[in-house]
Parts: sequence; structure tokens; C-alpha cells
Amino acid sequence: MVTPFASSFLCLYLQAPASNMSTIADNAATYRPVPPVAKKVEHRMELFGDVRIDNYYWLRDDSRSDADVLAYLRQENEYTDSVMSATRQLEDQLFAEIKGRIKEDDITAPVRKGSYYYYERTLTGKEYVQHCRSLVSNAESSPTVYDDMPTGPEAPLEHVILDENIKAKDHSFYRIGAFKVSPNNNLVAYAEDKRGNEIHTVHIINVETGEPIGKPLENVTSYLEWAGDENLVYITMDEILRPAKVWLHKLGTEQSSDICLYHEEDDTFSLELHASESEQFLFVASESKTTTIGWYLDVSKPGELKILMPRVCGVDASFSHRGNHFFIRRRTDEFFNSELLACPIDNIFETSLLIPHRKSVKIQDLQLFKDHLVLYERENGLQKVTVYDLPEIDKPLKGLESGRRIEFIDPVYSVDRLESQFSTSILRFSYSSMKTPPSVYAYDMNSGVSVLKKVETVLGGFDASNYVTERKWATAFDGTQIPLSIVYHKNLVKLDSSDPLLLYGYGSYEICIDPYFKGSRLSLLDRGFIFAIAHIRGGGEMGRPWYENGKFLNKKNTFTDFIACAEYLIENKYCTSEKLCIDGRSAGGLLIGAVLNMRPDLFKAAIAGVPFVDVLTTMLDPTIPLTTSEWEEWGDPRKEEFYFYMKSYSPVDNVKAQKYPHILVMAGLHDPRVMYSEPAKFVAKLRDLKTDDNMLLFKCQFGAGHFSNSGRFERLREDAFVCAFLLKALDMIPDPESHKS
Repeated sequence: MVTPFASSFLCLYLQAPASNMSTIADNAATYRPVPPVAKKVEHRMELFGDVRIDNYYWLRDDSRSDADVLAYLRQENEYTDSVMSATRQLEDQLFAEIKGRIKEDDITAPVRKGSYYYYERTLTGKEYVQHCRSLVSNAESSPTVYDDMPTGPEAPLEHVILDENIKAKDHSFYRIGAFKVSPNNNLVAYAEDKRGNEIHTVHIINVETGEPIGKPLENVTSYLEWAGDENLVYITMDEILRPAKVWLHKLGTEQSSDICLYHEEDDTFSLELHASESEQFLFVASESKTTTIGWYLDVSKPGELKILMPRVCGVDASFSHRGNHFFIRRRTDEFFNSELLACPIDNIFETSLLIPHRKSVKIQDLQLFKDHLVLYERENGLQKVTVYDLPEIDKPLKGLESGRRIEFIDPVYSVDRLESQFSTSILRFSYSSMKTPPSVYAYDMNSGVSVLKKVETVLGGFDASNYVTERKWATAFDGTQIPLSIVYHKNLVKLDSSDPLLLYGYGSYEICIDPYFKGSRLSLLDRGFIFAIAHIRGGGEMGRPWYENGKFLNKKNTFTDFIACAEYLIENKYCTSEKLCIDGRSAGGLLIGAVLNMRPDLFKAAIAGVPFVDVLTTMLDPTIPLTTSEWEEWGDPRKEEFYFYMKSYSPVDNVKAQKYPHILVMAGLHDPRVMYSEPAKFVAKLRDLKTDDNMLLFKCQFGAGHFSNSGRFERLREDAFVCAFLLKALDMIPDPESHKS
């Protein structure tokens, strides 16, 4: 039986007259693959007097088991493989090149916890990490920035707690979502995902023996924390994969007897869980996109949750603890960039203001120590790390004086907080830029001394001085200045409009895409590419208003900002439209889909990873995971104003008969965030309507979810594939076959 998606070669073969059969066989070497054509099954949707016809709605299969759907996805994968077959040798070369830059046998910067150093080790040829620990040789000494775990003959005996390579052996996907060591260092609880759907199983083991403690906890999120040495707190999801219930589990008991501490029934809210740096409290937050409700749990006597932040619409917060006080980062409509408050544990309504709201500075995160407070802030689009001295732990708290700012050297960069010991004065953080590999620093908050503890090794002759990073500003249609981060090889780029350029964008959820280092990107930079990040509205780079002006009925600002950045790069001779490629993932994939419909003439090639492209249909269906919680991001299309606005930019709804650039779309079959059917429908509709012969490729990973493949080399292989696609689209490789399809 021939399925509705018979192989491309078979379709071509069956359509040929008998007299041409020998010609087809004789010319197999010059055979051009024919793209699969998805069948059309009319699905009518009507709202507010508006009728939409979705011929590819049938591609949605919640069970991921429909034979016709799977056959179509395999057809697309086979077609992609066929089109890219001529670049297979280049892809292999790129993979070897990218892989050759990493130090395969390595360890992460050790984290001291009590009498042990904890770290992860990678082994030559192995896809996954080992979770390890070693004894601290002088555990009684106070940590300093100069402390290091001994190496060589003096290295302490290493104990492998968990080897992910062994656990992943029989699975096409394997990822540890949480790895939590008990306060007494005797036990570990880890959450594993074996499908990519972000539904975890939690195992509790003895650190030394690896023996399991009780039965695993099933169907759990990655939110997992210890409450003392004998209890775990975790969160489970409801039928639409919304984190909805928080539970208390006593070791050695059945999961069925666990105590539900809270059930969030409002489907626009989702639960989160984290531990205070002091390890004395756990905080549970129920959050929408604008509002937070907060509770705390004393880990010394876990029982009921106690309220810390009541539900007040439009008030968002995060929490921490030190001594006799809770610390609260609070955002309101008036104080949109957040203020920092403190309140006594025994009277949460008696708040004192520590750091006032500032219109130009956004408080993004905070980290507490026994004697210090660290604020992670943003000003004018750049990250700041500021250290404040705190009074003795049992003294009253009041407004804090000016802090000490940690200085960074690159014009654009990225800083991430790392786990640090609460009782010390040593702050650990990771720093990188578009030309600086991730580097772990220990910073003494008393002396101001900063010591580099580890820098990610980049092999293959990498020299950071060969690369230039820049910060530029594009002007949006309404006059808003949009920051751009740019990197290129100083000896290969001419800046005369002849250079190829890859422009990346995201622009949603107040997420900041800071200028970061990526080793595989060097394969493009070293071939003369320029790489740029457009920090467009909808993200959080320039403060809370930056986000507000790129969501709801302002969402189109995200797309027009990106177009303005592209036009700026062309006008300033970084590239031409014939050399301009674009890239985005997830909500960034929505960005790519939208601008392709709006300005297909502006780009040569586009990459859309797990793209959220069927916005209107998805947001109208509350049974799809995450939909209800997303109404405060995109709007609720059950309201007429939002319906027509979302329809005006939703990529699937705006595909039309016009020429499009070369396009590569990627998806994960088990993705719980953007269902594979969205990109599948987008590709099917593009195939039906587009009027060009440019490449349109769809690659669906059958063993992956939202975050691509789980093995480190598998991810590098995907990077190599994307690089090969870009080089092919730009005719930058010798190719005997036309790339037209």
C-alpha cells in the first residue's frame, strides 16, 4: 500500500510514462528530489464572523502515533537528507572542526559544599557528563578566592555519584533536569527526562553506594528541593502540563501518601520552587506573566506553607532570606523596574525599603550572603553586578548605601550568577562575550580581588584577539533606538557590503539575549561571516517597558524592530540582502516566520528552530499545553481585538503566494512547548503557496523535545548541519548540483 506521502522517488517514478523508465534509471545520479506534498483536509474555524480554513490541521496528533502524520514527518526528513546529501562531506568536515575545538576530557569549576567539592566531568568520546565529588583536603579552613581543588598526584580521590552515559545508554534522549545534594551530603535526588517532554522521574540515591532510597517519584517537573535531610518538596503538572501542585515527600514512604501543600487552580498561573541561599527556607511562587503569590516553608519543620506575598493583580516579586529577614524584589506598574524590600520573618507586613525603584536601572536578580547582597541589574541594555555590604545578621536593616560595581572589559558581554557559599564573602560568577569563552571567576566581596578559576578551553588555534565585538544602534520606525551586538573576524571581514551575515533575534517573555560565546559559531566567523544579535522589544534588555512595548497589541514592534536592525546592517555596509541570513528559536521562530511573511525580499536564508508559528489557533485552544498561561503574553484571542491583531501577524495565517528566501525549519516530536505540528503546518502551507524555487527544508527530531538533542556531540552535529545549510544557501561551497528544489 502506498501512503498519502509516498517517497519522493516513487512519486516521480509512478508519474513517468513507461518509455521514460529507463531514462530515470540511467540518470539516477542527476535525480532531483521532489518535496513531499501534504494532503489537504479542510478544517473550518469561525469566530467574530471571520472564517479561517486550515487544510493541515490534521497534522496535529497529541499522541504522536498517527501513522499518516509520522509518515509525512519521515518524508520531510528524507527530503531534507536528499537535498543536503551533496553537502554531507562538508557537514562532516564542519562537525569534525566544531568538535575539534572542545576539550572532550574536562571538568567544570568545582563548587565547595561542606567538606566536598562537587563538579561535572566529561570524558573523551562520551555524550554525557559524570556527576562527581572529592573531599576538601582542609575542610576546616575558610574559603578564599585562591582555593582550588588539587590536581595531578595531589588530587583527592574522586567519587562518581552518577554517570549519565550509563543511564542514557538505552534512550535516544536523556536529560537530567535537577541534581540536588541533601544538606548532610549523604543523598542525591535527581530528576530525569527520557523523552524530551519535560516530564521527569525523580530518583533518590545514596551518594556513596548509589543504592536507591525508596521508589522513584513519577510525573514530576524539574522543580525539586530538599527540606532537611529526610524530606523533598516537588511540583507536578496538570493535564495541560501546567505546574499546578506542590508536594511534600518523606523519604521511605509511598508517593501516594505525599502531602499536597498547595494546588493552584487558576489556569493562568503556574508554580515555581526554589531554596534560599541560606538553605533555611523554601519559597513557592504562583506566577502569571504579571502577578506573583509567594509562600515560604521552614525546612527545619516542614509542614504548611505560610503566605509571604498575597495575590495583588499586577504585583510581581521574587524572594530570598538572610538572618531575621526576608528580602523581596517587587515590581508594580508604578515601580516597573523593581524595588528591593526587606521584612522581618515574624511580621511580613513591616517592610523597609533597601533599594528604591530607578527608571533607568532594572533589578533583574539578587543573591544573598551572610554579610553581603549582590544585585544583578541592567542599565542601558548592559548587565551590571553590584555588591552591597550588609549590617550584622541580627541587626536592623535600612536603606543601603552605594554599592561597589564589578567592572567588565568587553563592550558587550554576558554575566551569569553561579552557586556560591552563603556563609563566605566569595562570589562566583560566569563571564563571557561574543569573543570570550565562558570564564568562572571568584570575587572577594571584602577586598575586591577577582581571580579567574576556569576558562572554557577552545582548541584549534583559537585566538580571541582575532575577533572584534561592537555595539551599534538601529532606529525603529517610531524612532526607538534598538541595540545590536556584533562580532566578526578582523582579518576576514571587509565591511564593504560583501560579507555574509547571520542575524539572531528573540524578543519575547522579557527574556534577555545577552552577547554570549558559542564555539560552533567560530566555523562561520572563520569563513568570513558577521554574527549579530538584535535586542528587540519584547525582550527585557532595556528594562520592563522594553518588554511591555513588544507584547499584546504592541507585538508587531518586535518584528518591525528586527526589520529595522536588518536594514541598518545593510545601510551600514555590513552586508546586502543577498548575504543576510536570519535565525530564531521558539518565540524567536515566531519572529522569523513573521518577518519572512512581511519582508521576504530582505533576506537570503532563514532558520526557524521549534518555531511558534500557529499563534492564533494555539491560543484559541486551552487544551494545548501552556496556552492558558500565555494569554498574558500574547493576549486572549477569544476577545475580538486580540483575535484580529494576532491573526494579522500569525505566520501560518499570513503565508501567501510570493517569493521566500531559503528556509530551514526544525522541530522536536515530543516538544511540549511548541507542538511539532505548528512548524509542520507552516512548511506544508509554504510549499503550497510560495512562488520561488528556493530551498524549503523541514527536519523533525523524533527523539527530542523543545531543546534539541540531549547528547553534546549530537547537538554539535546539528550545529554543523545548520552551518552547512547556510553555506549552501549562500553558494559558499563547491556544489555540482543546484541548490534549487
